[in-house]
Amino acid sequence: MKLLEPVIEKSTALVPMHLQIKGAHAFQKFKKRLGLARAIPTFTETLIPPVADLSLGEIDVSNPFLFRQGRWLEYFQRLRDESPVHYQANSPFGPFWSVTRFEDIMYVDKHHELFSAEPIISIGPQPEGIEIQTFIAMDPPKHDVQRQAVQGVVAPQNLKEMESLIRQRTCDVLDNLPVDEPFDWVDCVSIELTSRMLATLLDFPYEERRKLAFWSDVAAASPETTGGTGYTAQAFEVAGAMAKGFSELWREKEARLKSGQAPGFDLISLLLTNENTKDMIDRPMEFLGNMALLIVGGNDTTRNSMTGGVFALNQFPDELAKLKADPSLIPNMVSEIIRWQTPLAYMRRVATQDVELHGQTIKKGDKVVMWYASGNRDERAIENPDAFIIDRKNARKHLSFGFGVHRCMGNRLAEMQLKILWEELLSRFDDIEVLSEPEYVQSNFVKGYTSMQVKLTAKQG
Repeated sequence: MKLLEPVIEKSTALVPMHLQIKGAHAFQKFKKRLGLARAIPTFTETLIPPVADLSLGEIDVSNPFLFRQGRWLEYFQRLRDESPVHYQANSPFGPFWSVTRFEDIMYVDKHHELFSAEPIISIGPQPEGIEIQTFIAMDPPKHDVQRQAVQGVVAPQNLKEMESLIRQRTCDVLDNLPVDEPFDWVDCVSIELTSRMLATLLDFPYEERRKLAFWSDVAAASPETTGGTGYTAQAFEVAGAMAKGFSELWREKEARLKSGQAPGFDLISLLLTNENTKDMIDRPMEFLGNMALLIVGGNDTTRNSMTGGVFALNQFPDELAKLKADPSLIPNMVSEIIRWQTPLAYMRRVATQDVELHGQTIKKGDKVVMWYASGNRDERAIENPDAFIIDRKNARKHLSFGFGVHRCMGNRLAEMQLKILWEELLSRFDDIEVLSEPEYVQSNFVKGYTSMQVKLTAKQG
């Protein structure tokens, strides 16, 4: 794909982007027939052993079943205690360093001049032929320019204006949920609410909003990238569908602007009206990458925190009683949910020079993984970190949004969505009972849920 990029960029005006992706897929299939394509790892779930049975060198926290099997707490605990800067030489994703303590993760995240976000934030590479470019995987100054172009959509004033719409749509979803009978919280609430929010932010056709969640899931499910359950043909199919859908939306908005209509205040309109990004569509991998980033960023964090909060309160029922007695704790609880859940488990960096950290020499070019999921459970920084405590002091002291120039752009929006959800839940329901163990995503990146059966009890009176 790298060799094709100059040709693709020059042909953009003549060849629709989705057809370019179709051509790239055909080229990859040709390479595979010739035996020139990169090998794609396959993952078969087996029982993960207790960490005490392994030597330090055998510990591989990139295993995509680690979260699903519930082994992650003990694995990261051992690394924090015995090897806080840990080298794994033989993972399916290549060698990498794990940074697992809170303060060390902050150091790496804040020093972008030492640890580059380029070219990708996941442990493994992107699928061959779809090497998209995103501003979260760029360093300053290019990162700053592209982020600034869309930052306004989540500015405080705009969030205030969106609040009533978010509440209206949240109420609509909750008022149509079954009561006193089982249903899937992930599908009926978490996915539905985040899909509605994404459609609003992108001014995407509202009736097609579920496409956005599906596209996000596929984008984050590549086996070689995150150990997920996706497959190459599906990745290309979704990339093509995204390219077609977002290109058409971009061109429609572009035509409205040229006809003299006022721009909207959605993400695509903001990109179109910014001098530095108005021609982004002419750079296909950058355009597609940033569209994917915006939907993944708006999907996984909020969606899995919506589910994780319900699960946490079921595991810590005294906290639910505390919440019902004092609903003013909701904002603080939202921060605790995001810490306790840590919906995106890590971010990857690449050392730009040799760096010493905890007596280990990280060589220039080495992959460095900041395990936010581990740092958020580090007892050196957070008291009783495995407990879910809705009135925890300094609850906002967590790593889930990152630090430094790459700190999550939509953190305030995510917090507002969760705050509104819990305000409306408490006004309607007396209990949300989790009926069985949730089903989890197969991934080393997304720490999330695929299904969770619950039953609601209506508030009396």
